Amino acid sequence: MTDTTTTTPYATAEPTDSNATDAPFEGVYPAMTTPFTDGDAVDHDQLAANARFLERAGVDGVVPVGSTGESATMSHDEHVAVIETVRDALDDIPVIAGTGSNNTAEALSLSERAADAGADGLLLISPYYNRPEPAGFLKHYRTIADAVDIPQIVYNVPSRTGQSIPVDVAVELAEHPNIQGYKAASGDLNRISEVIERTRDESFAVLSGDDGLTLPVLSVGGTGTISVVANVEPERTCAMVGAALSGDYDRARALHHELSPLVRELFAETNPIPVKEAMHIRGRGGPRVRPPLSRLSEERRESLRDLLAEYERGAPGAVDPAATGGAE
Repeated sequence: MTDTTTTTPYATAEPTDSNATDAPFEGVYPAMTTPFTDGDAVDHDQLAANARFLERAGVDGVVPVGSTGESATMSHDEHVAVIETVRDALDDIPVIAGTGSNNTAEALSLSERAADAGADGLLLISPYYNRPEPAGFLKHYRTIADAVDIPQIVYNVPSRTGQSIPVDVAVELAEHPNIQGYKAASGDLNRISEVIERTRDESFAVLSGDDGLTLPVLSVGGTGTISVVANVEPERTCAMVGAALSGDYDRARALHHELSPLVRELFAETNPIPVKEAMHIRGRGGPRVRPPLSRLSEERRESLRDLLAEYERGAPGAVDPAATGGAE
């Protein structure tokens, strides 16, 4: 099994006295897309190439078959095959597989299969549609954590699930040795900060799940990000997160603002529609998404192409955010 604790390459302008944390998950973990062929099958060759590209770019791990990976429209056999392809393509970085469900038995089965397929950790979205009470949340996550002995990340994304995991529940779950992280995608910095504050004594990582909030989350004690924009601009994302973790907030802020126009464009339509189009423009797979999603609207494709060209013209820290503002 690959060690899940890795260190982002700190692309800071000047050395700092700050050190990386000892969090179980730290740095940049791209939420990978799942490329499809014209026949709607998983394109495993392109998937492997994308994984290798991200590893070469310096990311700390990858997260396949999550929301960005269109897990909702994939069979369990496809899930497992994607995990195997990504694991086989990589040399040293961990694979954190999305295995959540609103059915505890289904999430447990998929988690066990993912571990057998070589996953180094699990990302578990909170049960959607059912709207469990706190006791239900606790039983759901503990059932999986008791049975599957690899690190697990609780994923709070109320915009997709219809319900936020209560802070008290997240704090209580952090006491379980296999529950080692929390992906924060609520958009509520007060809630995220409270989870960080109340789990400081645990071996527990809080990771941003909103690219636009990654720097604020890091500033209050978060340890990294599970990122969409890192699929397209992994070096810049690593540079920003690394600078923040090193204490170089001047550079981190500059890179945050540099990435912000692209972040806004990647969420102008439902994720992963724009990011798959961006990767298509960069030559890393087709733009196909599975129904009920549809391809990025034509009027946005050209603006996205122009925006990406701006990033290609400059190294991290060299792009003027004002020059990219026209794509909003």
